[in-house]
Amino acid sequence: MSDFQYSETPEGVPQGGSLSPLLANAALHGMESYLARYCKGAQVVRYADDLVVIHPERKGIEQAQRLLSKWLQKMGLAFKPSKTRLCHTLSAVDGQVGFDFLGFAIRQYRMSKYKSGRSMKGYKTIIQPSKAAMQRHALQALGVIRSHKAAPQVALINHLNPIVRGWSRYYSAQCSKAAYSKLDYLLYQKLRAWAHRRHPNKSGYWRASRYWLVNQGGGWVFAAKQGDKRLRLCTHVETPIVRHVKVQGSRSPFDGDWSYWASRMGQHPELPAQIAKLLKRQGGKCSYCESYFKSEDLLEVHHLDKHHQNHKWDNLTLMHQHCHDQVHSGMHDKHPVVEEPCEVNVSSTVL
Repeated sequence: MSDFQYSETPEGVPQGGSLSPLLANAALHGMESYLARYCKGAQVVRYADDLVVIHPERKGIEQAQRLLSKWLQKMGLAFKPSKTRLCHTLSAVDGQVGFDFLGFAIRQYRMSKYKSGRSMKGYKTIIQPSKAAMQRHALQALGVIRSHKAAPQVALINHLNPIVRGWSRYYSAQCSKAAYSKLDYLLYQKLRAWAHRRHPNKSGYWRASRYWLVNQGGGWVFAAKQGDKRLRLCTHVETPIVRHVKVQGSRSPFDGDWSYWASRMGQHPELPAQIAKLLKRQGGKCSYCESYFKSEDLLEVHHLDKHHQNHKWDNLTLMHQHCHDQVHSGMHDKHPVVEEPCEVNVSSTVL
């Protein structure tokens, strides 16, 4: 639209552009509520223009597909046949089990009902990096190594580290340890071939001593000297697996519940950075009474070694104000109400 004159645009937004997901969210807004109204039991998981519809019955999935096809047709859109299929996460459909979504492989495995979790349903859902995503990542790392055949080791490490860290952190909320180990092994094989190409006439012991720390007591760590420091290559396995916890109900970062959001994110505009980080590390619980903090509670930072000048993170913990007073007064009763004895009577005062 220019000067109130409409002109057709034969070419769309470039794939991967920053405007593409925004337009997709604007165009597909209302899809979830529409499907929930006319197809009971169906749940939609959507990210921009990629979506998955989940239903316990095949008839419900087929009905949802017909409804969404009609809904998209009104806007001149349609499902891409090559990317649209019906599947089951436990049983094979057309020779395939489960599905891939946003680089993750989602499927279920049959297990003993005593090992399948609290549901005791005889199967367990496992989400891990898809084979296609692992292949793309391995090829990307191979391309970087090939383009640095004659480059210094420091340059190669500086180019590989962001790729390894970014990919590992993306998949760090799911079952990715096995994939991490496999990718680290493949990366080592590529680096070994890289070192062999640079020094074909040297022995394997010499190349290992030159580019790895194995003969220096540091293990098979790909590292190089950079000034007075040593630059090392990050590995996939060193990325910790931290499960994603869904946000409760209709909570918002602007609802004033600083205890919840600081425990979840480790930061909040109404809290000092030190207290917010301690809340996240302790999971929102008091280290003394082990009860959850509330927004109206008074908090205090306790020094474990009772040395108030030692502000190391290992020496700090967060407590309720009354719990902190009990610790310093030498009282070990963790009950929130302390009963004081009566001066005249032998028995205690009834509260």
